[in-house]
Amino acid sequence: MEIYQVGGCIRDTLLGLPVQDHDWVVVGATPQQMLELGYKQVGQDFPVFLHPHSHEEYALARTERKTAPGYKGFSVHAAPDVSLIDDLRRRDLTINAIAQAPDGTLIDPFGGVEDIKQRVLRHVSPAFSEDPVRILRVARFAARFAALGFRVADETNTLMRQMVESGEIDTLAPERIWAELVRALAEATPSRFFETLRDCHALARLFPDIDRLFGVPQPPQHHPEIDTGVHVMMVIDQAARLSPEPCVRFAALMHDLGKGTTPPAEWPRHIGHEARGVALVKAFCKHWRVPNEFRDLAVLTAKYHTHCHRAAELRPSTLCDTLHALDAMRRPQRFENFVIACEADARGRPGYEDAPYPQAAIFRAAFRAIQSVDAQALVDAGFTGATLVERLRRQRVAAIANAINIPGGIADEPPA
Repeated sequence: MEIYQVGGCIRDTLLGLPVQDHDWVVVGATPQQMLELGYKQVGQDFPVFLHPHSHEEYALARTERKTAPGYKGFSVHAAPDVSLIDDLRRRDLTINAIAQAPDGTLIDPFGGVEDIKQRVLRHVSPAFSEDPVRILRVARFAARFAALGFRVADETNTLMRQMVESGEIDTLAPERIWAELVRALAEATPSRFFETLRDCHALARLFPDIDRLFGVPQPPQHHPEIDTGVHVMMVIDQAARLSPEPCVRFAALMHDLGKGTTPPAEWPRHIGHEARGVALVKAFCKHWRVPNEFRDLAVLTAKYHTHCHRAAELRPSTLCDTLHALDAMRRPQRFENFVIACEADARGRPGYEDAPYPQAAIFRAAFRAIQSVDAQALVDAGFTGATLVERLRRQRVAAIANAINIPGGIADEPPA
């Protein structure tokens, strides 16, 4: 029995990054031997065991053979005769196909160390094309390591494009795609995920509502970047700067979907894109089975982000009604996430990345104002039903009017 450390922990150590998990591969062992040594088996599709003390994962060396279309169409062979090289060969990228022996020696049969030095994401072997999930994984690694200068190798991009054209990517289940999407949104530079998918033509196949935003112009006086797709990519990266919450980043991704359906004759204006976007966001979330928490924030952001941008122009009554529509009183954290997504939208433009966004302060001040109104006092005074609702709204509007102090306008017009 030989045990090697493998995969991401070796890669991240070589990159000087913190190591989150340690993974191990065991060569020359049987499941029964592992059980006799006190390991606990947890893998169902192939033999994976938890160490009796560290609880780290130890997997038996294995090979995989394609038996049917899709990412589940594999038969797995795990036996003592499977070598370390055989196990490394089945992995996706060379930077993930490096092992380390107990004495510290690196086993790198596919040039992963050099690819780390050159900052290249390269597939290990033609077997890469057998698993369509790997297209999403490469895109996700591109998002994770964009700040370090990593790029996808030309030959890997070509192979991914061939996988898209063959229809292999169409076999992925919605749940699997959503799992990779939400993980990509949590990466440091989420825009690179979508740009990588677009480079290999997978974006149009998987997320056509996002792909069609590229090439759609916006008013240059509000959007120096002009292109809506470029704008949305800038917005999700700004959202990543402002919040670690994937739901905020998803709302940023979805906020301008309606601009993709504006008739070209109306370009570069996008009147009514908010309402059109709501329907598209709902359809997107239904198709990909997006959790309600993500869907609800994305729908509200698509519908009301221009309200937030125009905060300085809104009457106290409109601010009050908007806060009510956002259900801010019952869901204050979602309200805060909405404001952050709107700020990311405003900053997702060249030259505005670090610009102040005073509209956020206005919305937050209005929210604190309605929180200060004592609804119970009105109930105790005997108001009920529609009369209570009207009195409560009147007091909240008055509280907002007293609370907000808008300085002499905003230097730049809000984005459309």
